[in-house]
Amino acid sequence: MPVDEQLFREAMSLVAAPIAVVTTTDGTGRRWGFTASSLTSVSLKPPLVLVGIGHTSSCHRALTSAPEFVINVLGAQDGEVARTFATSGVDRFADTGLVSWPGTALPLLPSAVVAMRCEMADVVLAGDHDLLIGKLLDVRLGDGSPDPLVWYRRGFHSRKEPEYSR
Repeated sequence: MPVDEQLFREAMSLVAAPIAVVTTTDGTGRRWGFTASSLTSVSLKPPLVLVGIGHTSSCHRALTSAPEFVINVLGAQDGEVARTFATSGVDRFADTGLVSWPGTALPLLPSAVVAMRCEMADVVLAGDHDLLIGKLLDVRLGDGSPDPLVWYRRGFHSRKEPEYSR
């Protein structure tokens, strides 16, 4: 017997997940982006990452057909950015501080904990989502902020790492 959808949602709400804003541009130069909590590494050789996007997302067509995209992994300082990119019907790029990845038009969040510029390697159908598999072209590490932003129990959370004395 299949697991009840509500029970599955509740179970997954108890699994902390990193928060990222995934961005791209389309052929006309229009910027697209959404907040994602389905993000994981896939392979070391070659370096591959995976991010999930729902079929109903307003960004679905742009992201699944993009030759490149950026995964901006967020820290606690970017909670409002996460909320903005998770909201429908708003200008997600207004007042967010995104710039262009050097040498491209791809949107980059300078405050990201880590940003990964990816070439689309594959799009895999998985139920009501597509899995974007990206081959890393470049990586920009942030300032090493120890306070990541995570999705847990249907909300954004952060927690400072404890200080250790030596």
